[in-house]
Amino acid sequence: MSVITTVEQLEALYGLPGETPLVKELDHVIPEYAAFIEASPFAALATSGPEGLDCSPRGDLAGFVRIHDPKTLMMPDRRGNNRADSLKNIIRDPRVGLFFLVPGCGTTLRVNGRAHITTDAALRASFSVDDKPARSVTIIDIDSVYFQCARAIVRSELWNPARHVDPKSLPTPGKILEITSRKGIDGEAYDREWPERAKKSMW
Repeated sequence: MSVITTVEQLEALYGLPGETPLVKELDHVIPEYAAFIEASPFAALATSGPEGLDCSPRGDLAGFVRIHDPKTLMMPDRRGNNRADSLKNIIRDPRVGLFFLVPGCGTTLRVNGRAHITTDAALRASFSVDDKPARSVTIIDIDSVYFQCARAIVRSELWNPARHVDPKSLPTPGKILEITSRKGIDGEAYDREWPERAKKSMW
């Protein structure tokens, strides 16, 4: 197997980017990019730290990532499993990447920047849902923002209902936990109780 070990080898294989992949990248949010952020109910947050890389899902009501100004985004953190992998990473390495998806749309939006975490009470309260404030808010100072063309979404048919997978055909979270815990966790009980647990801790 041939392994590419230099940038020169890679460029020889792929060539150099044309004008459009370069001019779309900016260091601030323009109204056209704001439209995608405000319409997105889901983003993947990529971080790096001493323990390694992390890419975590972030989901909320559409527009949950707030555009504070053209150079600054604010993202609430809700209740979860308390691993806080991405937040731990941010404390030690502020570099982050965000990847926004908009249901039904092939175009995605990417943001790279540097982040810090705040527990300012007024700011947390401003992100309240059902009277529950955010646990913390991640402030992202933007280094670059650009759209990604729709090729990957089109190829994957991500939004095509006919291609959606029946969840019943996949292992349940309880089944996985039962195996990974060597039966220390009752998988059936976990799956049975999860909907009610999730309802109580959604926000």
